[in-house]
Parts: sequence; C-alpha cells; structure tokens
Amino acid sequence: MAMDQVVRDHEDMVEDEEEEELFFTEIDELQNHGINAADITKLKQAGICTVRCVQMMTKKSLCRIKGFSEAKVDKLKEAASKLSNASFITGLEYSVQRKKVMTISTGSKQLDELLGGGIQTMAITEAFGEFRTGKTQLGHTLCVMAQLPVAMGGGNGKAAYIDTEGTFRHERIKAIGERFGIDAEAALENILVARAYNSEHQMDLIIEVAARFADEKGIFRLLVIDSIIALFRTDFTGRGELSERQQKLNQMLSRLIKIAEEFNVAIYLTNQVQSDPGAGMTFVADPKKPVGGHIL
Repeated sequence: MAMDQVVRDHEDMVEDEEEEELFFTEIDELQNHGINAADITKLKQAGICTVRCVQMMTKKSLCRIKGFSEAKVDKLKEAASKLSNASFITGLEYSVQRKKVMTISTGSKQLDELLGGGIQTMAITEAFGEFRTGKTQLGHTLCVMAQLPVAMGGGNGKAAYIDTEGTFRHERIKAIGERFGIDAEAALENILVARAYNSEHQMDLIIEVAARFADEKGIFRLLVIDSIIALFRTDFTGRGELSERQQKLNQMLSRLIKIAEEFNVAIYLTNQVQSDPGAGMTFVADPKKPVGGHIL
C-alpha cells in the first residue's frame, strides 16, 4: 500500500468525522456558555482540552488550577453539563457509541485470534513479561499497524510513543513499515515519540499527549507506554513508599482510561515482572508475576 494512499485515507477520515460529528466536544465551546477565554486557556495548560474531560475531573482537582475558585468550578461544571450528557443513556444508545470502537491488528494472525481481532480503542491493553520477550517489538509493530487502512487491520491514524527505558528504535519502525509497504520516513513522521525521565515527567507527557489528541482531531489511534512501571520502581523504593507509589500509579491509569474513552484511542502498556516466592508452594509452573500489585 503506497503511503500517499494512507495519507489520503487520513484526510478522508478527518473530513468524514467533521461532516458527521466530532468524537468529543472541544473545550472552546464553553465560551458560548459564559466561561471566559482566559480560564479556558488555563484548562488547556492543565491538560483539560475537552468538555468530557471537565466532567471526568473532580471539583477538588479543578480547584487546584491557579485562579479557579469553588464558585468558578461550579459554573464550569454546569456549563459542561449543558454541552455534554454525562447521565444515564439507554442500552441502545450505548451500543451505538460502542460501534465507534476500532480494532488494531498486532500484525500476527494467531495473536489477533487470541485477542479477538487485535487491540481495541477505548481500552487499555497490557503486555507483561521478562526482558527480550517481545513486548517492545509488539509496541513498534502496533505503531505501524495504527497507520494502515482499516481494510488492512489498521487504525487509519497516527501513534504516540512514551519511552521510559530508551527502547524506541527508528530502525525497527523502518523495517516494519517496509514489510507493510509503507515508506519508512512517512511511517516515522506519523509517530510522536517522547522520552520520560521520571514518573512525574511521565504524567506530564500523558497530559501533553492528550492536548495533542485534542488539537489533531480524530487523527491519533494509538498510545504506547513502554514501560508503565519502570520509572515508578526507580522513584519509589522500599515498603515505606509503596503506598504513595500505588496511589500515583492508580491516578495515572485512571487518566489513561479516560484518555482512551475521550479520544477513541487504543492504549498499549508494557509491564515488567517480579519473582513471587510464594508461588513455589503451589502448582504454578512459572513463579514470576507482573509488577504493580492489585492496582496494575
């Protein structure tokens, strides 16, 4: 498949979405309901770029934004409720929303069969395993598959990659792109890559990528985080910091699932493993388990 065809498919997809209806309501629409431009700018800087995101945030979180009082937050919540329904809907209406879910192929027919067609948008998919078991390679393949037309099992969009361990390799993207007939440079052009250096920076990048998703309406189909836990294991050590680590991790996962639902993107996470000493007392063949406890 020639890359110019993929680009045309991108453009057609955007035009179709604009003609029908955007998957989300832009936060700028709040200006029509009494929220001033300065406050909307502050919301965007905090990574809140859609009306649905306003509804997803707690009043406590919104009050932390500089210049936002409780009265202002109440007004903001009221305006958001007028623009987007966050109440009960019928099962039939929900089924219509679920029809927008897309499936991105992993590039392997056998793995696709196990996953029911591939990884889904509006959901988080986690892969855990030891070093050199193919977690990162699958992430690279998905970044290319996300660009292919839907007829080829792709997402007809772009991908974003948050690299926490320095594992992103442009050479692999080029090789995988050539396998599917995509120009190597064009394949790399359609992937946003950021290197995270600590757990706080990782969260900042997630907020930033959400703003990118809002700016480039309906273009992005995939977010890869490789790996979700690595920087948390470095920043939080010992049992004394375990509770704080799990709380921060939970907040990050909560933000990610909201982004997945908000922008109709698939999120692929890689996770590490740890030894489970208690497993030796059972009939479990492999004593390793994923890191992150009950939260992850």
